[in-house]
Amino acid sequence: MLKKVFGHFFQNKLAILLIFVGSLVWSLTLIRSGLKYSFGLGFWGPNAHDGIWHIALAESLVKGTLNNPIFAGYKLTNYHLGFDAILALLNKITSIPIVTLYFQIIPPILAVLVGILSYKLILSWSKSKAITLWSLFFIYFGGGFGFLVSLIRGEGLGGDSMFWIQSAATTLVNPPFALSLVILLAGLLVLTKYKTSRNLKYLIFSSLLFGILVQIKVYATVVVLGALFVASIFAAFYEKKYELFNVFVFSVLISLVLLFSISPNFSSLIVFYPFWFLENMMNFGDRFHWERFYQAMVTYKSGRIYLKAIAAYGVAFLIFIIGNLGTRMIGFLILKRWLKKFDCFKIFTLSGIIIGIIIPMFFLQKGTPWNTIQFSYYSVFFSAILAGYSVNFILDNIKSRILKYLCILLVIGFTIPTTFATLRHYISKIPHSKISNNELAALNILRKEPKGTVLSIQLLGEDSLNTLDKYVPIPIYLYESTAYISAFSKMQGYFEDEVNLNILGYNWPERKEKIIAFLKNSNSVSGRDFLRNESIDYIYLIKRAGVGLDEKTLGIKNIFNNDEVIIYQVN
Repeated sequence: MLKKVFGHFFQNKLAILLIFVGSLVWSLTLIRSGLKYSFGLGFWGPNAHDGIWHIALAESLVKGTLNNPIFAGYKLTNYHLGFDAILALLNKITSIPIVTLYFQIIPPILAVLVGILSYKLILSWSKSKAITLWSLFFIYFGGGFGFLVSLIRGEGLGGDSMFWIQSAATTLVNPPFALSLVILLAGLLVLTKYKTSRNLKYLIFSSLLFGILVQIKVYATVVVLGALFVASIFAAFYEKKYELFNVFVFSVLISLVLLFSISPNFSSLIVFYPFWFLENMMNFGDRFHWERFYQAMVTYKSGRIYLKAIAAYGVAFLIFIIGNLGTRMIGFLILKRWLKKFDCFKIFTLSGIIIGIIIPMFFLQKGTPWNTIQFSYYSVFFSAILAGYSVNFILDNIKSRILKYLCILLVIGFTIPTTFATLRHYISKIPHSKISNNELAALNILRKEPKGTVLSIQLLGEDSLNTLDKYVPIPIYLYESTAYISAFSKMQGYFEDEVNLNILGYNWPERKEKIIAFLKNSNSVSGRDFLRNESIDYIYLIKRAGVGLDEKTLGIKNIFNNDEVIIYQVN
C-alpha cells in the first residue's frame, strides 16, 4: 500500500537517508523538552513559551469548549485552531498525554511527512532525482548567512535569526508551520492530479486542503492562495486552461468561511508599516545591528531625501534577502534560464517566494509586529526547491570532476553551519528553564481539584529577576510570561501569557492593573471583593513573589503548601 502511495521513494536509499537525518535534526529542537529530569520538567529555548501555549490550548479543547485558557471569561478568537484541535483529538483517541504528543510524537512524524511529500511532489514536477535530492537538502538544512557575520565579528558560531528568518532546523519549533507545509504539499500533489485528470474529486480535495490551511496557519493561506491566483491567471491566458482557477475560487470560499467563523476581526490585527523589518534588522542589537546605517536610513526617510532613502532601503533589502536565503540564493543564478519555459509550477513557486517576502515589508501584526515575518517562512521553503534546480543545473554543466566536487563541498559547507549553530541551543546538557518538582507537585494537586479559575501570582520586580537564579535551568516563571499553570493544572487561567494575549488582541493591560491593585490591597475588603467579582476559585502563589495573604480577611483556605508554592481555595 505504501509503495503504491509513494512510488519509487522506498527504492531511493539516498532520499531515505536524507529524510532520516533531516527529520532527526529537526526533531532535536523539541524531543528533549517536556521530559522529567531530576529537577523537574525541562524546556529548551522557546519551547518553554510556544510549546506550553499549545499544550494549554489543546487541554482546553479536550474539554469541548472554545474558552481562552489564559484569559477567563473570554472565548478564543483570532487564532487558527487546526494543530491544537488535532492534538486534542489524538489525546482523546489514544489517551497519550498532550505534552508527550506535542514534544516527542508529532514532531518526528511531521518532519518525515514533509520530506516524503516534498520528494514525491518535486520528483513529479522535475522528473529528476538529483534535483529532488538537492531540494530536500535545502529544505532540511537551509539557513542564512548570519553565521558568517557572527564569526567575522568574533562572536562564535551563531546568528540563526540575525536577519529575522530562522533556519530550516527550527521548523518544528513552530508545529503549526510544519503542519501547514504537510497540508500545502498534499494539496499541491492532489492539484497535480486534478490538472491532468480534471476529476471532480481532486478538485474538491485540493480545494479543501488549501482551504483548511487558514485554520492551521493564516500566513500560509495568504501566500498559497496568492501564488495560486497568479498561477491560475497564467494558465488561463497562456494555456487556455482553467483548472487552477477553479481550485483557487473554491479554496478562497472555504478559507473565508473558516476564517470569519472564529476570527471575525482578523483584518483589524494587520497594520500598514513599511520597512519595519529592515529598520529594526539594522537597529536591534540581537539582529544585524548596523547602527550608523540605521541612523542614515531613518534620517533620509524623515528628511524626505528620497533618492538617498531609496538607495539606503534598497541596500537594506538586499542584505535582508541575501542574509536570510544564504546558499539558497543560488537558485536565482539561473532564474532567467529557468523561466524561459513557463509552466504553472514555476509561476506558483516564484509567486510564493515574492508574496512571502513583500507582505512583511509593508504590513505588521498589531501588538507583535515581528510575527508577520512568518509569511517569509514560505518564501525560504519555496526557494529551497528553486535552489535544488539551480545546483543540479550548475553541476550538470561543470565538466571537471574536481570542480564539481569542489562546488558540492562549497554548497554544503556554506549551508549547514547555521544548522549546527541552531542545534547548539537545543542539545545542551542543561535546559534553559524548568518546572520544578515542587511546582509539579502543586500543579498535580490543583489538577485534582474541582474545575475553576486560577489566579496565578508570580509577579516579581526587576531587581529579583536580575539577582535570582543566575544559572540555568531557571524557574519557568522567571523565564517569560507563559501559560504553564493552565497547561499543567488543566484549569482555567485568569491571566497568563501576556505575549499571546497581545497577539490575540485582548484588552489584557486592564486585567493586569486589577491584579496589581489587588496585590497592593490584598488583605482588605477590596481584595476580597476582587476575588468574588472576578470569579476567582483558586490562588496559585509563588512564595518568591513575597506576597502574604490573610485567609480570614479574604475568605480563602490553604489547600497546599511546600517550599515554593502555596495554593488557596476561595470559599
